[in-house]
Amino acid sequence: MHQNTPVKLKDEERTRCEIWTRVMGYHRPLSSFNPGKQSEHDERKFFQEKTVL
Repeated sequence: MHQNTPVKLKDEERTRCEIWTRVMGYHRPLSSFNPGKQSEHDERKFFQEKTVL
């Protein structure tokens, strides 16, 4: 059994994935954003805060 074999799907076999984000306390799908807000979301940088012991 090959566990790392990539799965190849045809376009008609794929399912669209909806991306949601939290803005001002509300969860909203990115598809509802205007083009400017979608671009702003693409430019965001994510980070992980270091744990202080």
